[in-house]
Amino acid sequence: MKKPELLVPAGSLEVLKTAVNYGADAVFIGGEAFGLRAKAKNFGHDEMAEGIRYAHEHGVKVHVTANILAHNYDLEGAREYFHELKELKPDALIIADPGMFMMAKEICPEIEIHVSTQANNTNYDTFNFWYGLGAKRVVSARELSLREIKEIREHIPEDREIECFIHGAMCISYSGRCLLSNYFTGRDANHGACTHPCRWKYAVVEEQRPGVYLPVYENERGTFIFNSKDLCMIGHIPELVDAGIDSFKIEGRMKTALYVATVARTYRMAIDDYFESEEKYRANMDLYLEEIAKCTYRNFSTGFYFGKPNEESQVYDNNTYINEYIYLGTVEKEEGEGVVFEQKNKFCVGEEIEIMKPGRENVPVRVLSICDSEGNPQESAPHSRQELHVRLSVKPSVGDILRKKNTEI
Repeated sequence: MKKPELLVPAGSLEVLKTAVNYGADAVFIGGEAFGLRAKAKNFGHDEMAEGIRYAHEHGVKVHVTANILAHNYDLEGAREYFHELKELKPDALIIADPGMFMMAKEICPEIEIHVSTQANNTNYDTFNFWYGLGAKRVVSARELSLREIKEIREHIPEDREIECFIHGAMCISYSGRCLLSNYFTGRDANHGACTHPCRWKYAVVEEQRPGVYLPVYENERGTFIFNSKDLCMIGHIPELVDAGIDSFKIEGRMKTALYVATVARTYRMAIDDYFESEEKYRANMDLYLEEIAKCTYRNFSTGFYFGKPNEESQVYDNNTYINEYIYLGTVEKEEGEGVVFEQKNKFCVGEEIEIMKPGRENVPVRVLSICDSEGNPQESAPHSRQELHVRLSVKPSVGDILRKKNTEI
């Protein structure tokens, strides 16, 4: 069996380094334009260069998204962007638009091209079409079952690759090609500016009675009628491997370092355990499920992998995430008996928190002291993005993540 690549999202340089440290084989990132996550922090030229350098030093590949569905006015800038990427030397470009594909192939033929899920890749003839044009990998449409993916694998060349999403948010629209955001707000999801109207609360309005809102009672569960559960395939690694998938892709370029670290580390454990022995993988299932729930999520389903989703694949009563743990920060440097990091959420002296280390270890610790950047002691850290000098009952290492259990849920 070929061990699949674990492909992890990164919306910033900080998160890229976290993904690398916590088990990714490859990361996918976006530049400041031409990707489908315009609201992510994304990467400027210098940050992308630093990210690619850091990843390559650690044996990790970098894939760059350029997967908008381009209009005429995009093409001149895209051409300049591909020349820039040629110099930066990422390992792959993720592209959906045929015009962008041909442009990338012309300008930087030495960089692999991976065809995005946005291209609606649902059958083996489509996969072979893209391979015939020079693509190294095709990302399957999310609407495919494992049976269909396995059939695709049987009809494509052995050296061509299949990439599939195996964890994260599910889009209500086919392969993520959504028009709702553009219609309601003028912000085009296919240009990366989605406002996520699928998560909004809806009512019915009858055309002869404008302004009279009728709640959606059809299932008596609520009115979040487009709000899909998140995908989670941590319990089905054997089936994913058997289907012939080459790359396991995690969704989430808008996510925090804690989310990325948690998901990357847990899938790294599960994949490695399975390739050591299926018995070890089965024996550790409770651990994986416990760990994967320590980041934000919207309940879980298996998407389309085992058949069409039904009413149980939706969340009807709210549009909020479950958030069992709170991200406090990532250790940036050691300093005497303490450490320095930029604080993300509030915590206090005397509080019990947890050090999340790369690998498998979680270390419970107590906060002994907190000082600001000038050395002034403080009892709590209520201000986001404040530089803190903190001493804990066990000293963490650079790159360790600090988190605490959310006691409000």
